[in-house]
Amino acid sequence: LLLGVLLWAPWQALHGAPLSELSGDQDFQLFLQRNLEFTRKIRGDVAALQRVVCDTFQLCKEDELLLVRQGLDIAQAPLEQCHRRTFQAETCFSQIRAGLRIYHGSLATIQKLLPGHAGLVETLQLDMANLSSNIQQQMEDLGLATVTYPTENQDSRPTFSSHFHHQVGSFFILANFQRFLETAYRALRHLARL
Repeated sequence: LLLGVLLWAPWQALHGAPLSELSGDQDFQLFLQRNLEFTRKIRGDVAALQRVVCDTFQLCKEDELLLVRQGLDIAQAPLEQCHRRTFQAETCFSQIRAGLRIYHGSLATIQKLLPGHAGLVETLQLDMANLSSNIQQQMEDLGLATVTYPTENQDSRPTFSSHFHHQVGSFFILANFQRFLETAYRALRHLARL
């Protein structure tokens, strides 16, 4: 219940966000609807990988792994620009693109852990690249400024000291990515309702 309240609360601030310059644009609305579906597909693929990690390694519950997580260097892409009171589409879109780049690289560690599911990981990476490209194209079409948020160790992938840490790290990469996608989805859905 507390998690639901915490996830719901920041979105209340968005209801008054002025975006009239975008809300009536039919092409923009079409972009939003298509990419809401695309984001849903990506979320489904991430959930499928989460089930594989759960079934294969019996790593299913985040609260049971929190102590192990403290010793791991797992990036969590920020999306605070997508639920601020001063919401602006261009900064939110830029942060979504930066996060997709982070998770795109992190998925390579999951591909090593689950070589039998390499096809799903590659499809997911391709879909992420396409979503990022769609957002970039829409920003250019709307004349929105592209803001690039620096990320620490942007090009480096997480490294793990043991096979177990690799398994737990992969679990948290997917959990973080799923939360990231939920926030991105909510931001797109909010824009579609304006």
